[in-house]
Amino acid sequence: EMDDEDCERRRMECLDEMSNLEKQFTDLKDQLYKERLSQVDAKLQEVIAGKAPEYLEPLAALQENMQIRTKVAGIYRELCLESVKNKYECEIQASRQHCESEKLLLYDTVQSELEEKIRRLEEDRHSIDITSELWNDELQSRKKRKDPFSPDKKKPVDFSLTFPRPYIVYMLQDLDILEDWTTIRKAMATLGPHRVKPEPPVKLEKHLHSARSEEGRLYYDGEWYGRGQTICIDKKDECPTSAIITTINHDEVWFKRPDGSKSKLYISQLQKGKYSIKHNHN
Repeated sequence: EMDDEDCERRRMECLDEMSNLEKQFTDLKDQLYKERLSQVDAKLQEVIAGKAPEYLEPLAALQENMQIRTKVAGIYRELCLESVKNKYECEIQASRQHCESEKLLLYDTVQSELEEKIRRLEEDRHSIDITSELWNDELQSRKKRKDPFSPDKKKPVDFSLTFPRPYIVYMLQDLDILEDWTTIRKAMATLGPHRVKPEPPVKLEKHLHSARSEEGRLYYDGEWYGRGQTICIDKKDECPTSAIITTINHDEVWFKRPDGSKSKLYISQLQKGKYSIKHNHN
């Protein structure tokens, strides 16, 4: 049994021991904090200097990944440049082919128009009977009219040799009267063949092939062609080309080549044999 004094003394001893333990714990905690802080500062200095293994290993992995991605980006860049270059060359080639095709079509068109004009002139020459003296007089009068210093005066055309008397003289130019006279003679040749001297028939151009357009379809040498069909176009001294029909008009056929360029053919060119087409079943 302990008395009050012993209990008090024992309590004070326990309190002193607890105070010592708390002081030691606080000192140890401060010491540990300082040691950990010094370690962190040292590690930070190593990182700043670039010597810490924790920094060097991820940095090496990042640099290796950067080199791989840079290499891949360079290869992709070269492929893109090559693709753009190939596309540019394809566009240039397609433009040149389209230009050459249009030049050939334009040449054929101009040639056909000139042949048609020549044919009409031949028809007029055979169907109209007008003396060349009138035309020569008109040309000479025009030449004299252009020369202001020429002393000669234009002689009036005597229409009494051509028209029966009495005749009416209008205030017209001689060339206009001759053109009207030409029109009248052509009408007389058409309406009254028994009154006009028969002329030898005009030799018309023969078509080598049968070709025509009917209701949006093309008939050529016994076969029908429609929009969207694949055909093979052949021209003399050239390789056959494949194309798809896009539009069929009254006198022309539009088609598209595999490279995307569009061109046209005139039905008159098919009739004359300058171009030939056939179905492409490939």
